[in-house]
Amino acid sequence: MKSDTSESKTKKNISPEMEFSEKLTFRDYLRATEQQANKPLPIWRLIAPLMLQVGLILAVPGQALYTGVTGRTVVLQTASINAEDLLQGYNLNLDYNVSRPENLRRVPGWRDWVRRNSLRNGQIAQGSTLYLILQERESFNDGVPRAWRPVRISSSRPVFLPDEQVALRGTYQDGAVNYGLENYNIRESQRRRINEEILEAQQTRSGRRTPIVVRVKVDPQGNAVPESLWIRDRNYRF
Repeated sequence: MKSDTSESKTKKNISPEMEFSEKLTFRDYLRATEQQANKPLPIWRLIAPLMLQVGLILAVPGQALYTGVTGRTVVLQTASINAEDLLQGYNLNLDYNVSRPENLRRVPGWRDWVRRNSLRNGQIAQGSTLYLILQERESFNDGVPRAWRPVRISSSRPVFLPDEQVALRGTYQDGAVNYGLENYNIRESQRRRINEEILEAQQTRSGRRTPIVVRVKVDPQGNAVPESLWIRDRNYRF
């Protein structure tokens, strides 16, 4: 009689969770695991990774489209280059006057930008962001647009600018400032025409290298996409 009483007291002291675990066998655990594994995934868990991949694929074209729609037209002057440097395979390689530190150091704000973005050894930190404020000049000269004039350099994007000014975002890398406008893939037909045009221009200029101006679109965030370039008075669209 005492043992029955003791046993009943013991059962009362056992929590429902403990009582359930004592009744659960290893076979029951395997059966539950198998059922969980065979349970179909929710549809959102299948769609979410796919949408993420699509978003990453469309991010770059989407940014270019946004810049093309919302951006403002700006004209940049390339540094003097020859055909061998300009064309390599199906790539068009451009170097701009405003990419070179020796030209930028004459622009107000350059020294302050260097001070803010230099390491302890005095070198400019790779990947430092720069905003180059450009001012519009008289649009055309003999059918060719004039390059905009750099007027100021800033470490942060200006909030308010006059109507005739635009802030172009650049990144310092390997001794130059890159604006995402340096390399393009071009068609074979364009490549041949551009090459012939440069060679012809060099001959008429007594072998001197030919400057090229590039028309780009710059959006409110300072990102830019190319539209076309001029070699002498001929325009080539990208």
